[in-house]
Order: sequence, then C-alpha cells, then structure tokens
Amino acid sequence: MTAPLICFGQQPCGFFPRRFLAAKVFTARRLRAELGGEIVFFLHDSDHDPRETQTTLRHRKTGEAQTLNFTFENKLQRKFSPLYAKRVPAGWRDNMARQLPAYVDPAWVDAFKQVEADRVADFCLEMYRRMGLLEGIRVVRSGDPEFRRAACAVDEFFVDVSHQGETVRARFAGGALQLHEGGDSFVTLPPMPFDKSQVSPTRDSRLRWMQSVVHCTHYIAGAGEQAYLKKEDAPDITFVGRDPIDRSDEAYCETLS
Repeated sequence: MTAPLICFGQQPCGFFPRRFLAAKVFTARRLRAELGGEIVFFLHDSDHDPRETQTTLRHRKTGEAQTLNFTFENKLQRKFSPLYAKRVPAGWRDNMARQLPAYVDPAWVDAFKQVEADRVADFCLEMYRRMGLLEGIRVVRSGDPEFRRAACAVDEFFVDVSHQGETVRARFAGGALQLHEGGDSFVTLPPMPFDKSQVSPTRDSRLRWMQSVVHCTHYIAGAGEQAYLKKEDAPDITFVGRDPIDRSDEAYCETLS
C-alpha cells in the first residue's frame, strides 16, 4: 500500500497566519500521528488578491481587533501581481515591528524582525516557519515554474505576464489576456506568447491541477473550501474536515510558553 500523503492548501494568509490555517496544520499532524506518512502544504502563492494577507490581531490589553496588512509599491502591483511577486517595500517590516508589541508576545516580535524576505509570499512563509508551524511539513508552491510544467493542462486559467514593469496575473478568456478592474470593467493586454510555466488554474480546477502533481491520499479542507471543491475531479482522495478553531479569520499568534 502507498504511504499516506496528507495535504492541505491555502494562500499566504497574513504575516501571522489566520487561525484556520493553524487548524489545518494541527489536523494534518493529528492524522499523521494516526496514519503515518507525509504532510504537504500546497501554498497557493499564485493568488493576487491583496486581501488574502490581511492580518487581524487583538490588542493585548483592550482586546480590540486591528486589521493590518503589507503595503505595496504601486497600484498595479497591489491589484494584479501574484503574491509570490508582490514586493515588500523598504522599511515596512521595521515600521510594522514597532506596532506589534501591543498585539503579540515579544518572542513573535523578535521572530518577525528576523524575517528578511523581500516578497510577500516568501515573507509569510518564513514567518510561519519561525513560528514552528511548518516543522516536518513539505511545502509545494503553485507559483513554482517546475510545478506548473509538471501539472495537467486546464481549460480555464490565469497567466503570469509582464505588464508596465510588473508581473501581473491575467485571466485568459476568449483568446485574450485580461485584467479585471472590477464590475464589468476589464483591461485587455496585448497578445503575447506564454507557456505552462506561467499558467495557474481558476479556483474550480485547482484541485485537479494540484493533484496531478501532489498525488495526495488525504486532503484537509475547511467548510468554505468543501463547498466549492469538485471532489469528483479527485475520486482517489479522502477528504477530511479541518478541526474546529475559534475566531478562525483572526491571526494565530498564541503566546509562547
């Protein structure tokens, strides 16, 4: 029998991860303790939505919630660059570190100050590692060109292309590359060649695309994710609901013992 391969997927979801991601990690570790095998974190760093990295922290004295985020160098990058390509502006880390003592344990502040990554997805991933959440877990990234080359073809997809000096994630539709400005407004980019190393799927085909490379036996998903996953695309997977956690959309930053 094939050894279990336990997988969970998530976009970079805050410079301190949201609690639902921590719950997926804890669920995966529980399953591994029961079944053995390996854990894979499928990091969907191809996503371009800047809201994904919003980080909601609670004041240590008042309990008041505060939502923080990265800043971005320009509007084009903020709206359209994939998270693996969004740059961390100079000075952002130090400015944020001065605010953090009001919200998190000093040990987390120190860990945050040590992260030197200059891309948003890399920064999040390194912080998760420093928090110990990724110990014993293999990370596979959707933005990795080698992963993309190995993945199956999909009919609906985005393409990462260069536009006005930035890497942007354009939807390929009707034979054209488009940036969605909001509502019914789109910007159509000039035709340009691309290959599989630039392609990532839409949400509906992401599971099949991921599975064509990862070949997991178990997949952990939250309630929202379960609602849109096309489980029929991966009949070989056993789907597992993530363990419950309170305040799931807030940041995980438990005080170190």
